[in-house]
Amino acid sequence: MSFLSSCNTVYVEVRLHRSDQRLQALRAAIEPKLNEYLQALKSFRWNRAFTPDTHIPTVESILLERENGENGTMQLPDQNKFKFVYHFYMTQRPEMRSDAGLFDGSGDGDADGNDCVIAANHVLLPATELSGLWENLIYEEGLKEKLLKFALSALSFSQHSVDTNVIACNRLLLLHGPPGTGKTSLCKALAQKLSIRTQSSFAYTHLVEINSHSLFSKWFSESGKLVARLFGKIGELVTDKNNLVCVLIDEVESLAYARSAMSSNEPRDAMRVVNAVLTQLDEIKACPNVLILATSNLAQSIDLAFLDRADIRQFIGLPTPAAIKSIYKSMLAELMVRGIVRTEELEGNQADAEGLLTNLSERSVGLSGRTLRKLPLLAHAQHTSRDLFDVNQKITLSDFLDAMLLALEQHLAEQRHLKHDTDMYH
Repeated sequence: MSFLSSCNTVYVEVRLHRSDQRLQALRAAIEPKLNEYLQALKSFRWNRAFTPDTHIPTVESILLERENGENGTMQLPDQNKFKFVYHFYMTQRPEMRSDAGLFDGSGDGDADGNDCVIAANHVLLPATELSGLWENLIYEEGLKEKLLKFALSALSFSQHSVDTNVIACNRLLLLHGPPGTGKTSLCKALAQKLSIRTQSSFAYTHLVEINSHSLFSKWFSESGKLVARLFGKIGELVTDKNNLVCVLIDEVESLAYARSAMSSNEPRDAMRVVNAVLTQLDEIKACPNVLILATSNLAQSIDLAFLDRADIRQFIGLPTPAAIKSIYKSMLAELMVRGIVRTEELEGNQADAEGLLTNLSERSVGLSGRTLRKLPLLAHAQHTSRDLFDVNQKITLSDFLDAMLLALEQHLAEQRHLKHDTDMYH
């Protein structure tokens, strides 16, 4: 497989400050200095964006990644054998979004817009609000890289005009699993990553996030027309071959509910929506510059015809103990950087802190990533805050870990009460 990948390749994503200068001109001026700087580093962290400690004009941050998603610190002289592959980019200005009306699903509203619904949100990538999302999403080793490789391979096949009648390639990726596991965030982060990695082929990357629930019209038989109208708008973006269009369908079971499970009492409009979605997907796959990203909390409820069209169906489960510990470490590191928790080592000589962190991680098994990321705020609010607002107050690491454990125990107790109440009513 050496012709496809190399373990010696390091991907260097260089985020530049906004500038009116052309990206290629900036790259030509910066890349030699940057290459010299990276070769001279004594050590660096994988998958951790950092600002150069020497002046390199217009460089805002640098991120180094291995193809296998490897983490940790790299020391000299090993890095001398690496080949650096650079990706320079600037984030788009916040105002680079569509007007709401571009993806206004209902068509003819009244003068006050009372009948109008926003069928989709549209963002031009790379977007500032998505910066850092990819590296801060923590899953089992290699999962994110697997999805990125699939997306790049699917786009490569389409750019080479591979006949889909010979080799199936719908460029449809489905992430499914329990709520709160970061499926939607992962889709957005993947689209952001593609906008950086494919700049040599696409001048612009668009993320169109479909609001599934808005496509069910209060008017009889209108929903199927809304789906067709929305994909028609997407088709206008796809017409420009300089655009890469990533379409995110969140909670896709709302639009592609299994027709075999529909009862005779089910509104016929629901079936029309499924048929319309499948028809539009078949039409848009003929365009080589579009990628469909879908998420579902209830994969068993999705129509089989939609599932069959998905090239890859990836289960996103609850975090493993190792992932939980990594999530906690990343959150604690952020609190240290922001001056809320006192800066201390999380490993090594701090045996007490390491033991507390391990205990906290083991007690957290079974919780979603969304729940885990709420705990620092709950811990600070319930167990460490004072009546006086003091921004200069820093909390010791061990005290904050104790507070985190108390917040966790309270959350687990609330979960048990909620389950008890639910069982009583059922």
